[in-house]
Amino acid sequence: MAFAGTNYLAVLIATLAAYAWGAAYYTTLSKQWLAAVGLTEVKRSATPFVITFFALLVMAFVLAGSIGHLGPGNVTVKNGIISGLILWAGFVVTTVFVNNAYPGRKYMLSIIDSLHWLGVLVIQGAVIGAMGV
Repeated sequence: MAFAGTNYLAVLIATLAAYAWGAAYYTTLSKQWLAAVGLTEVKRSATPFVITFFALLVMAFVLAGSIGHLGPGNVTVKNGIISGLILWAGFVVTTVFVNNAYPGRKYMLSIIDSLHWLGVLVIQGAVIGAMGV
C-alpha cells in the first residue's frame, strides 16, 4: 500500500506500535515520572493522548521519508533501527535535555522521557524498515 513513495500502512502500524510502547512504558514508570515532574497525580484529559497520536504519526511519516532516502535495497529493519537511533541521538535526546534544563526540571525526567523516545524511534524504524517505505 504505497502512494507517492510512502507506505502509509507502515506509517500507521509504526504509529500504533509506538503508541502502545508509550502506554506500556509510562504505565510502568508512572510513579517515577510523576516524582520527576513533581506531581502526585495527572489531570485526566483526552487531549494529550490525541496530541501524542498525531505527533507519533508525523514522526513515523518523517522517519519513513528519512529511511527512504537511503535508497533502493537499503530499506531494512537494521537500517530502520539505525536511522531511528541517529535521529534520536541528534535531535530528540538533545532537545529533551535542553527543554528540561532551562526550567530546572529534574535530570531523571530527561532520562525517563528520552528513553521513551528512543523506544519510539527504534520501534518505528524497525516497523518501517520491515514493511518498506
